[in-house]
Amino acid sequence: MQAQGAEYQMHHLYVQNHDWLSRWLYTKLGCCHQAADICHDAFIRILQKWRHQGHFPDIEQPKAYLTTVAGRLVTDHFRKQSLEQAWQESLASLPEKDVPSPQLLLQLRETLEEVDRILNSLPQAVRDTFLLSQLDGMTYKQIAEQLQVSERTVKRYMAQAFAACILLENDEV
Repeated sequence: MQAQGAEYQMHHLYVQNHDWLSRWLYTKLGCCHQAADICHDAFIRILQKWRHQGHFPDIEQPKAYLTTVAGRLVTDHFRKQSLEQAWQESLASLPEKDVPSPQLLLQLRETLEEVDRILNSLPQAVRDTFLLSQLDGMTYKQIAEQLQVSERTVKRYMAQAFAACILLENDEV
């Protein structure tokens, strides 16, 4: 009986809010197709959460809840779009003889997307520390000065970032 009630709640949430959420997303994205895709993804995300938890979440303010879920998806969309643009610009700057094979390009792209996902799951300070170290080549002391934290904190942040990277590597095995 609980599952039937949850199915009804999901159906009701969808019927009552789908059109509103699609319009809200259109105002953010300016594209009806992207708005439809993200609207769909928002309801799928809620459905997955319901299935994972074993019961439908108690949603007191459906529009606020949907705005939060869809807003996160919009942020992900723009981050992926930015990553895609940087990827295309990087490839375009390579001499033709240095362009990797299609198979290698696919592997590189998938790895880049996974690293991006992992980095964006880290707290901001950890992510900033990792990027300053790995991309800008800064020492821990320089990072500590720039972020106004102790070197010990920088070491802790780096350990946290490396642990996330190691988990990524182990998941691929």
